[in-house]
Formats: sequence, structure tokens, C-alpha cells
Amino acid sequence: MINIQDIREDFPILQRRVHDRPLIYFDNAATSQTPTEVIDSIVHYYTHLNANIHRGVHALSQEATEAYEQARHKLQLHFNAKHAREIVFTAGTTHGINLVASGYGQLLKAGDEIVISASEHHSNIVPWQLAAAHSGAVLRVIPMDAHGVLDMQAYTAMLNERTRVVSVQHVSNAMGNIHPIARITELAHQVGAVVVIDGAQSAPHIQVDVQALDVDFYAVSAHKMYGPTGIGALYGKEELLNTLPPYQGGGEMIKEVHFQASTYADLPYKFEAGTPNICGAIAFGTAIDYMHFIGLEAMAAHEHALLQHALEGLQSIEGIELYGNPNLNERTAVISFNLKGIHPYDVGTLLDQMGIAVRTGHHCAQPVMDCYHIPGTIRASFAVYNTFEEIDLLIEGVKKAKRMLA
Repeated sequence: MINIQDIREDFPILQRRVHDRPLIYFDNAATSQTPTEVIDSIVHYYTHLNANIHRGVHALSQEATEAYEQARHKLQLHFNAKHAREIVFTAGTTHGINLVASGYGQLLKAGDEIVISASEHHSNIVPWQLAAAHSGAVLRVIPMDAHGVLDMQAYTAMLNERTRVVSVQHVSNAMGNIHPIARITELAHQVGAVVVIDGAQSAPHIQVDVQALDVDFYAVSAHKMYGPTGIGALYGKEELLNTLPPYQGGGEMIKEVHFQASTYADLPYKFEAGTPNICGAIAFGTAIDYMHFIGLEAMAAHEHALLQHALEGLQSIEGIELYGNPNLNERTAVISFNLKGIHPYDVGTLLDQMGIAVRTGHHCAQPVMDCYHIPGTIRASFAVYNTFEEIDLLIEGVKKAKRMLA
């Protein structure tokens, strides 16, 4: 059991008022808020450690290097990677997926097939479109049903000896559906394909074990896991990372540079060109510590209870249109909905006037909205610091919006 009031005190931004109302923050799927421990780690870095890493013999450089590599080790343990060198620091999930897609864009050939799903975020569509255009590969899409659940029968049927890459979300950012990644991976491996997972929405809510899932690549963002923006991580199996060409060239990612040719550094530095986001990586490690201090199971249980409470309240509103898997055991704490006949932007604007922050629009998942023939949805997404009282205020706010706009 977690003490929500103690947790809320860890997040200073929650004391803010918006439009003279207490802030109710339900936009966690876009960016979670940051606890004091993480903020303090950023201040501590710039106050006591600020130096470039891996290159200096002086004390600051060595201390910063140790803290940076310690953060990598924390991520290795958190995701159960076999080796710390399988964790590459990136600018976020988008960067991680682009790194892999760019590499395979150079390795694939005409006629090869890349499989994604109809549920994807743009960041797991466009990079593969670019890879297909560069290589001549064909992009294929797993269909989904009316609840956004992937059609596994259709997926199985489309796999063949030409399938080289399968890249899918672990959790839908638009609806919160949890996709069957272990089964998707097992089937892909049967035809020799590599599996790339967008873990942006799963990592904040699910304990991810990359070895148990047997995925080949897994990309995450710190800013959805109580960490800072501009930093993320890519897990990749060592043998596959070694086969990929570098994504960027520059300092740190090389062994030797000559005008005739250069040789590349060992993992993970082959993919970390230039001065990295040192402070961000250290703060990411602190955010991981914070999540474990609260307890991943306790966090998930609280968020699931919030999801149930919110759905029960919203379902009582006449004209509500809910999207996503009706099986709540296959959902994370995201609710995507509309009020019939009312534009989602108008509802979101009214909720903002009440101090309630939700996301409206297509959520960088325009093909999902095209499937439903809608311009977008209202998305409320929950985190460990949200309360049942805040959910009740959201429900009252939606009712008020309906009365004013219908």
C-alpha cells in the first residue's frame, strides 16, 4: 500500500494552481512530472560534477564518468539486460527507433518486409517508411479490431521468409492497450525476423524484462518515467548491435580515425557520438531509483485502481464514446474518449479552465484516428501521484463540458 499524500509531496509542481484552480495533471502519457529527488540530482550534477566524460584524467571527469556509467548499470538491472553494454543512451524513444531503423535501412534489400501495426505512434511508422524507401523493402501493417486489439491471426499469416523486421508498441499511446509482445516476438523469431519494441508507454507502468520477452531491441524515454526530457535508452542484443552500422559519426564512437578510414568503438559507445546528455542520464538513473523505492507493483496496482474508477464514472455519462480494450487486465492507465457530437479540443479547453490537464488530438497516432473516422480523442492518462478525488473532478468536468457544449 502506498501513501499518496507522501508521494504527492515529492512532486513540487503539483502545488501549482492553473486558472486559479489546483492543478490536476492527467497528461502523463505525454510527459510525467518530476520528483524532487530527480530535480536535486540535476542540480547536484551541475553544482558538483559538471565535466565531460570518458576523456579526462582529472577528478571531475572521472567522477562524472562513474556517475554516468552507474546510471547505465541501473538501467541494465531495471530491464534485466544481460550486459550494461547492451544499453545505449539516446535522446528518447524516437531517437532509439530511428537509430535501429536507420541501420536496417542500410542492411535490408528490395523485397524484404518490415511489419508494424495499425496502432503505432508516428515515431514507429515514419522511421520505417524511410528505411523502406532507402532499401526497397515493403512495409506491412497488422490490422486492429474496433477496440484497437491487434489481429494476431492476420499477423501470423503475414509472416514469411521475407519478413526481416517486426516493430510494434508494447502499449498503445492512444488507447493504453497492452499488446502481446512475447507472442509477437516468438512468431517473428520463427521466421528469422528481428523484433523492435517501442516501450515509451509500457516502461512507466510495467516491469519489463527484455530477456524474458526475448525482444531484440527495446526503446524508452526517461520523461515518461519521472525523469527529465531529452534522454532515453535503447536496449539491443549485443550481437545485433554489433551488426548495425553507426547512426552518427564523431568523437567518442571511434577507435581510430584516419583520412582513409576509421574504426569504431566497442559497444555501447559506437552509438554515442559526441558529448552525451550526461546530466540527463544520471537523472534517469535517479528516476529509476525513485520508481523502485515506491515499488513497481504498488505503482501498477494504484494506477489500475484509478483506471477502473475513472471508467466506471465516465461510462455513466450519456453520449460518452470510449476507445480501447474492454479487458482492463490488458490496459494501462490511459483512457481515450469523446463526447458524441462535441469536438475533443473544445472539451479539453473547458477542462483546462477547471485546472484539469488532458491531451486532445490524434496523439501522434493519426492512422488510429482514421480507423475510427474521428479527428482525435480526449486522453486522460494517470500516474502514481494521481488520486481518486482528482478522477471525480475529471468526471464532473466532463459532465459540465457536455452541458455547456451539447
